[in-house]
Amino acid sequence: MSRRSYDQYCAVARALDAVGDRWTLLIVRELLGGSRRYTDLHADLPGVSTDMLASRLKDMERDGLVTRRRLAPPGAAFVYELTPRGRALLPALTALADWGAADLGEKRPTDAVRAHWFAVPLIARLARHFTEGVGVVEIALDEGEFHVMLGAGGPDGTDGPDGAVGPGYADGAAERPDVRLRMDTATCVDVAYDRLSLAQGIESGRIAVAPFCA
Repeated sequence: MSRRSYDQYCAVARALDAVGDRWTLLIVRELLGGSRRYTDLHADLPGVSTDMLASRLKDMERDGLVTRRRLAPPGAAFVYELTPRGRALLPALTALADWGAADLGEKRPTDAVRAHWFAVPLIARLARHFTEGVGVVEIALDEGEFHVMLGAGGPDGTDGPDGAVGPGYADGAAERPDVRLRMDTATCVDVAYDRLSLAQGIESGRIAVAPFCA
């Protein structure tokens, strides 16, 4: 069965034809952090059914947003990754995060949280603060670690996850970060949504900074 279209000669409608379905943009959010196995995606998208996730990934492959490839042995698993067209959605997700920040009040008892979910809104804030000489920033929260590539040259000579050019992020600790930041989740939320500047957080002691030492 073909997907429904708005059938409107409008760029907004065409975009929503491709990414307007439930879960699609959250899958993009996950894959902005690099290649992911199906099981990894399912684990970090609490609430999505296996059938829904498989259907959305199939749609996104057809629309040229993601590709699927098999890892070399001994892994031999399939992973999904964004195409350049899929990665081009980063500014749209950043704008949506900024727009939705007003509704991000106290964490509800039913809310799931993953540390790397703060990466998308943090990229622009980190880039404003670290204007020179910093390409990779590692963030440590109580919920886990992730690292952000600011487009200034990653630790492997590329700018983003999987060798992609431009800003991005990846889950977990970085191999060779330029700077490590430690903060609690409340502080991360305040920085990510412009309630607190990075400079203010560092000055007040809410953010601990450690430069990388080889």
